[in-house]
Amino acid sequence: MSNARLVFVGSLNREAPYFQGGRGVGLGVYSFDEQTLEIRKLAETNDVDNPTFLSVTPDGSRIYVNSEVFTWREGTVSAYGFDRASNALNYLNKQPSLGSITAHNTITRDGTKLLVANYGIGEGGPDRAVAVYGFERDGALSAPLASVSHKGTGPNAARQERSHAHSVTETIGGGTAIVADLGIDRLVSYRIGPDGSLTKSAESALPPGAGPRHIALHPNGRFVFVMNELDSTVVSMALDQASGRLTVIDAKPAVPAESRDSNHCADIQISPDGRFVYGSNRGHDSVVIMAVDQNTGGLSLVGYVPCGGATPRNLALTPSGGHLFSANQNADRISIFARDADSGLLTDTGRAIEIGTPMCVKIVA
Repeated sequence: MSNARLVFVGSLNREAPYFQGGRGVGLGVYSFDEQTLEIRKLAETNDVDNPTFLSVTPDGSRIYVNSEVFTWREGTVSAYGFDRASNALNYLNKQPSLGSITAHNTITRDGTKLLVANYGIGEGGPDRAVAVYGFERDGALSAPLASVSHKGTGPNAARQERSHAHSVTETIGGGTAIVADLGIDRLVSYRIGPDGSLTKSAESALPPGAGPRHIALHPNGRFVFVMNELDSTVVSMALDQASGRLTVIDAKPAVPAESRDSNHCADIQISPDGRFVYGSNRGHDSVVIMAVDQNTGGLSLVGYVPCGGATPRNLALTPSGGHLFSANQNADRISIFARDADSGLLTDTGRAIEIGTPMCVKIVA
């Protein structure tokens, strides 16, 4: 069983006007054997609404699931337990997200808190960009400990009419959260207090109209890589760990020039050794591969690989780095690629998890 991984999948089970169907089943758990490529469904529940993003503890025993429902002024975050011995999912509790279109979450590195980002649409309700939660003894979520809001606009009138916090990620060194705000073209850094408080330490600007969505962290703690949804670029940035400020090192197109106007980037992942980053392209329907200069943080294009479906929303690497999963939202398929550690190249294994409208995939050892 040393090659077996746990795979957690969130799939859309309620219609939303900006998605092309809600054909999913909610939250599912699978096993994946990296040697044989065997996939086995272990558990499933339809009790959680539109689980568009989730985080999992390193041992796979607890899952924290965002619910993104179009008509709600507040999303929710649900806590589930997973028992490996019985392959059973156990609902623990849920909390309000303090904002609409709840987009992303992450467990802090010390395992004591959950950080949640709300994309936000319209006005009204609590309208908080980021909320912080603690954990009860059984892993259930506490009431919100703290929250912050963002204000501003960007040049893209259709997509940047207000703040849109799309992700929140804690730095490798811990203690600092970086929020990618698509609406204001900024990365906003916060110090995370022991009580869950968030204190702004820096704002780092990206080019107007870039639309930062997700970020990946180099294991050396010095470099941060940003996937910009609106201008389809990957940006490498240097992190000042003392201040949380980020400075642009390099920027490269995520798609060929002729595909830029019809593409919207989504996720970004980095190999365990920090040598390659992988980004998902919705429209071009590909995974872009870029090599990382380990000294400077510069980027160079390795190539593009068809995503094995359509609309690759989320990517995940196995802990070994041997395989990459692409959640192809509009193909009802999570494609599985073998990854060459030396070249960074991906090869479609032909194996997949067939599931309606996959939104998020997470893999633990």
